[in-house]
Amino acid sequence: MKLTKREIDVLACPPGKRDALFMDDEVRGFAIRVTETGSKVFLFQYRFAGRVRRLVLGPYGDLTPAQARKLAEEARGRVLAGGDPVGERKAHALAAQAEIIRRKAEAAAYVLTLDRLIGRWQEGPLQDRSPSYAKEGPARLRASLPKLLGSPARAITTAEIQTRLDDVARNHPVSARRLHALGRSMFGWAEKRGLVPANPFTGAIPEGRDISRERVLTDLELAAIWNAAGRLPYPFGPFFRLLTLTLQRRDEVAGMSWAELSPDLTIWTLPAERAKNGRAHIVHLSEPARHILAGLPRQPDPKTDTLSPYVFTTTGRAPISGFSKAKTRLEQAMAKAVGTPPGKEASSLPDTDWRLHDLRRTGVTVMARLGIGHHVADRVLNHVQGAIKGVAAVYQGHEFEAERAAALDSWGRHVLTVAEGRTQGQQAGNVVPLRPQA
Repeated sequence: MKLTKREIDVLACPPGKRDALFMDDEVRGFAIRVTETGSKVFLFQYRFAGRVRRLVLGPYGDLTPAQARKLAEEARGRVLAGGDPVGERKAHALAAQAEIIRRKAEAAAYVLTLDRLIGRWQEGPLQDRSPSYAKEGPARLRASLPKLLGSPARAITTAEIQTRLDDVARNHPVSARRLHALGRSMFGWAEKRGLVPANPFTGAIPEGRDISRERVLTDLELAAIWNAAGRLPYPFGPFFRLLTLTLQRRDEVAGMSWAELSPDLTIWTLPAERAKNGRAHIVHLSEPARHILAGLPRQPDPKTDTLSPYVFTTTGRAPISGFSKAKTRLEQAMAKAVGTPPGKEASSLPDTDWRLHDLRRTGVTVMARLGIGHHVADRVLNHVQGAIKGVAAVYQGHEFEAERAAALDSWGRHVLTVAEGRTQGQQAGNVVPLRPQA
């Protein structure tokens, strides 16, 4: 029969069958399937690669017989040309589905801002790094790339990164290289996981190169720092002095809490989560260090009306920060002590920079001069691997606590001795004069 409205309206599925197929006499392959429930759907049937294929054209009612016939004729034309309408439809459906998935993934990727990527990096692989690196790495990235934090991570370009690296390197080349290393590591992790298409830090080049510092302060310079720190008020005056006496890292001393100190102020226990290497550390407090701590009042926490847990704080709720400005005030006090006219501190002092970290190197150097072994000095600095290495380091469980206490006592006596001017400064090959940084 020719499938027209009149014929289709009277078609019914034979009793006992779930459906029946009625073919059109005019267009070969054009048919309609009638089910036992009464639904009617237009089809186009053909052979492709030796198999019967049926292309669903649409339900009767949504399509008129004339519309369905036209679709069947178009499909027949594609079959005669060697095509496969069913395969093509499936391919189009898969392509459309893939496009939807791609767009959703792209939208999600653009929601992944640099700030969120830093957070994911911190919550992922950095969990296996030292607590200090896990904290300081993301903090440095956020502080160094503030204008890019809201940008989609995948859209950040090498040109943008290079511009920022150049800006940082202009005054802080070492910071630029550290920023480059952090960014390259984070984006490399993100690229492997398909979060970004490429690593924008790979093609960026930080200016200059890392140079291992060998700066050791002379006795006269050490005395100048100690005496100038004594002229600064709390918190930074006592902080600089305790930093000198303990030889621990700047942020570790700055974050010291009263709970980390023994009741008699003889021991400071640095917890693993605050140590740079993730290793808990016991620091013997020499008599000068105990004297400083004993003279510090507990600071209040104005918001809770309780005492602050921190030894050095300006707010009561957080450790001190702003070390660059505090170091500048320390240098100004040093310059004033030698009679430098105001505003000319830098020009009247020797032309070499110094850093707070140089105090650690200076302490170890003096300890060697005093006959203290390298293995003891390494333990004082909380170095995981130092003078004892290799297999010996694996089996060496002794922490040399008595020797470390004696070493810091000797160092403390040396600091007070040179501060009182009872020795002359010694200059070695890597010992250079001191001047404040601009």
